[in-house]
Amino acid sequence: MNHTKEYLEGQGVDVNAGLELLGDMETYDMILEEFKNGYADRVAKLQSYASANDLANYAIEAHAMKSDSKYLGFMTLADLAYQHEMAGKENRADFVQANLQALLTEANRIIGIVNTYLG
Repeated sequence: MNHTKEYLEGQGVDVNAGLELLGDMETYDMILEEFKNGYADRVAKLQSYASANDLANYAIEAHAMKSDSKYLGFMTLADLAYQHEMAGKENRADFVQANLQALLTEANRIIGIVNTYLG
């Protein structure tokens, strides 16, 4: 367990951006725990919607990932998720298929940091 704000910042997490929205570390940690607990389900849905070419629902899941990531200061993941949200809304299946792995790679990197932080 590496339960310090400095650990997160050292991993490129903009904790202060999260604190501006969430107020304090206790609330931040609570939201982070929810992010962690919903992570596997969200990734499974993204993959399922991408496979089924269900871009409307894909965009909804990408939007949720973007919002959660932004709240928690995961700016790279938020930016990637935003690109996927827009691609879903614009029905650009080619973008989704070509770039889903990059989104999942960053998401997995973030969940690794979260798991280390939360212990």
